[in-house]
Amino acid sequence: MHGTPHVVSDVMTHAVATVDRNASFKEIVRTMQERKVSALPVVGEEGRVVGVVSEADLLPKEEFRDSDPDRYTQLRRLSDLAKAGAVTAEELMTSPALTTAPDATLAQAARTMARAKVKRLAVVDASGSLHGIVSRADLLKVFLRDDEEVAEEVRREVVSYLFPMPSCSVRTEVRDGVVKLSGRIRDTSLVPVAARLARAVEGVVDVEFDLSEHGDPTVDEARG
Repeated sequence: MHGTPHVVSDVMTHAVATVDRNASFKEIVRTMQERKVSALPVVGEEGRVVGVVSEADLLPKEEFRDSDPDRYTQLRRLSDLAKAGAVTAEELMTSPALTTAPDATLAQAARTMARAKVKRLAVVDASGSLHGIVSRADLLKVFLRDDEEVAEEVRREVVSYLFPMPSCSVRTEVRDGVVKLSGRIRDTSLVPVAARLARAVEGVVDVEFDLSEHGDPTVDEARG
């Protein structure tokens, strides 16, 4: 029913700084500083993504630079200690890289980030070739949609579908991303459905209702 949702390729960064497997530690740091990024995809042959190296992968070099970790730390942080001695991207990177497809929906990408607790995803095609990078900030861009644009989509995709005229009279207002539907409808049992569908519209922050059934003098307020 809904219009075509935004996909990752709509919001991702297309021009991406990368390093190859043999990039040195200093080259990686320099590239991050110059491009003002906190992570870099590591690419192999034909531009295929083989891993990602981030600031978190580089920090053990400084953390353990002048320390002699005890036995407990050695056992607990084997991976970090290995990275402290690493000198190339291949030794430092996290592999395989966590990725998403250009045509994945923003919701799908957000779920992947949340489950893996990462801040960004490499965007790759079916062959593994890099197309871009999508970050948490990129996924939040949908909340910058104009209120009237969001309202129009809610009217078209939700109100006209669930509450068609002339049997219903529903007003749609959006302020700062919060949708409010008010008026009179034939069946208030549809309110939870309307809440779910309205929240599926990109850019909607919350949904409020001030709807009553025909013939019911009281106004039922529902908040999904």
